[in-house]
Amino acid sequence: MGLWYRPVETLDEARDHGAWGAAVMLSLVSGLIGVMSMTPFRQQWTADRAAALQVAGLAEAGILVASLGLGSVTHAIARTLGGSGRFAPTASLFIVVFWVTDLPRLAIVAWLPTDATFVQAATYATWGFGFVLAVLLIRGQHHLTTAKSAAAVSVQMLAALALLRLGPVR
Repeated sequence: MGLWYRPVETLDEARDHGAWGAAVMLSLVSGLIGVMSMTPFRQQWTADRAAALQVAGLAEAGILVASLGLGSVTHAIARTLGGSGRFAPTASLFIVVFWVTDLPRLAIVAWLPTDATFVQAATYATWGFGFVLAVLLIRGQHHLTTAKSAAAVSVQMLAALALLRLGPVR
């Protein structure tokens, strides 16, 4: 065996394990930053802190469920398209990629209004970067072509862009 074999073997082992701890922690941190940056939460916090904490807890639970749903659907579509990856690594790593790429936008939104041009530019930039990383992840996890990987990721990333990153339509 050559020296090059061990790193390849390590990468194969890492590809077979889920990252659920990181996925849950990133979902919770991102959800908390997102909830705390919203004006209605801040108003509720000044009026009734106990109620604000309950709302934040419900929002956190919703973020966790939505994140798991996004990862699960990504895995299911990739398998439908002929992928061979396992559920735990695919779903958990998709959640990690999704929230890690969204953290810069969340940090900006915490200080600037959502409709600011800079915030919208950051939204599309972080979404695009997240999309590319998710496609590479699915391609590696499921041994799919880039086109099939992009198809597997597209539905969830478009839903996330519409629901989480752009906010409600007014």
